[in-house]
Amino acid sequence: MSATLVTLALGLSGCAGMSGQDKNTAIGAGAGAVVGGVLTGGSAGGTVGGAVVGGVIGNQVKPPK
Repeated sequence: MSATLVTLALGLSGCAGMSGQDKNTAIGAGAGAVVGGVLTGGSAGGTVGGAVVGGVIGNQVKPPK
């Protein structure tokens, strides 16, 4: 779990030059990976599946105008 949080923190620190939609995708994938890992007891499949679903959801979220 702590490795996932460190990876998420390092990944989000590189978001400076990204568009809003790219940031939402990265944040969604990171959050989905954490949630998927927790819900499946840390299984690789659950973590990856959560990242994919979270990334897709994050990509579809439109920033407020």
